[in-house]
Amino acid sequence: MTQVAQQTIAASDLPERGQPLAGGIFVTRYWLNGEERALVQLDDELSGAWGEYGLDVPGAKSYSDGEANTRAMAEAGSEIAIKALRLGAHIPSCLEGQLVMAAKADGLVTLREDRFHWMSTQYSADSAYLMVFELGWLRSYGKLLERVVRPVRSLPIQ
Repeated sequence: MTQVAQQTIAASDLPERGQPLAGGIFVTRYWLNGEERALVQLDDELSGAWGEYGLDVPGAKSYSDGEANTRAMAEAGSEIAIKALRLGAHIPSCLEGQLVMAAKADGLVTLREDRFHWMSTQYSADSAYLMVFELGWLRSYGKLLERVVRPVRSLPIQ
């Protein structure tokens, strides 16, 4: 079942970074496709393979648009992408993952450091990006390996 999530937020209603918002923690404001947005880190944790090894997913190559990447992943059959979308959220892109890492470094969010976290950005037909939140590393790895995902929401700011 897909959760109905908050769709937009007024700039005047934004809390301080690190405070609750839209079912998670407000990470930061950022620009995506010419629109200012609020990035929210959810508490949910998913686990699974990114997708099928050797399958190129052309719509999942955005460095910045995690929602578009996640939708393309889901259309290609990715179980973790389908689960994230059912939460009314998406898998962070490389950019969104780095913004979450900055919030972690500022002590605003807590993330597991014992596991690698999938990003929604595909590197090649065989691999996708992941983040190591212990040290902030961003690298690519084989899509078939099971990794965790901390879904995010990206709300347009009105």
